[in-house]
Amino acid sequence: MQPAGAGRRTWGALPPGMERRRAPAANRRYRQRRFWDGLYRREGAEPREWLGALRRFLPHLQPELRPADRILVLGCGNSALSHDLYELGYTDVTSIDYSPACIAAMRARYACCPSLHWAVMDIRALAFPDATFDVVLEKGTLDVLMVEETDPWNVSPQATATMHRVLAEVSRVLRPGGCFISITFAQPHFRKPHYAQEVFGWSLRHIACGDRDAGTFHYFLYIMRKGQPLDPTDLALGRHLHQPPPPPDPPPPPAPPDDEDYLFAIQL
Repeated sequence: MQPAGAGRRTWGALPPGMERRRAPAANRRYRQRRFWDGLYRREGAEPREWLGALRRFLPHLQPELRPADRILVLGCGNSALSHDLYELGYTDVTSIDYSPACIAAMRARYACCPSLHWAVMDIRALAFPDATFDVVLEKGTLDVLMVEETDPWNVSPQATATMHRVLAEVSRVLRPGGCFISITFAQPHFRKPHYAQEVFGWSLRHIACGDRDAGTFHYFLYIMRKGQPLDPTDLALGRHLHQPPPPPDPPPPPAPPDDEDYLFAIQL
């Protein structure tokens, strides 16, 4: 099945004649279910935190949440995020992952929390009715869609289309006024064009976060509010994503033959 948008040239696409570099073979495993199933069979539900635990970004996350919110966590893995939210009073949390081994382990570990719901599901095709959730939250899950990309300035049409498909599903299951929160290492100039699509019907802002220790990586929270308009600057970024790349520079003029008198080539 061909994903929506496949075959369409996008902003950042390579000019004709240039070949896209291949990602290291090790990166491709992160797109494979058997890799994650094997990992979760070995590790079970012992917490592994991508980008850090909830306490690291809670001060920025908490203002966006209300205790009665219905929350969906995309690609939960064996992170303790869902349980940590539960412990803070956000008890209506549904967590999905496409690895059956992961969901089985998490369901068993947190069986004592009956309002934590677990489901095997593909983020590209969410099996929920429209406007089901107040909050959709992801932490590092969408980064997996980019693991085979070798140049963040030139994202492939396939990865762009897959990202769009996932975000369209997120927008669909969000209630009016709800928010989508994405936590990632991806910098705004790389990630905002994907999020800033008018068709999703949400506003967009981001917060840069990071530890005070020198040498640590910053990460970013992107907050999208359903039913609010995009800022014109972000709207322009989103439109650039689907524009064709500029034409390549013309080739330089041919050099004169070695036996030509250079004085004849001077334009006075």
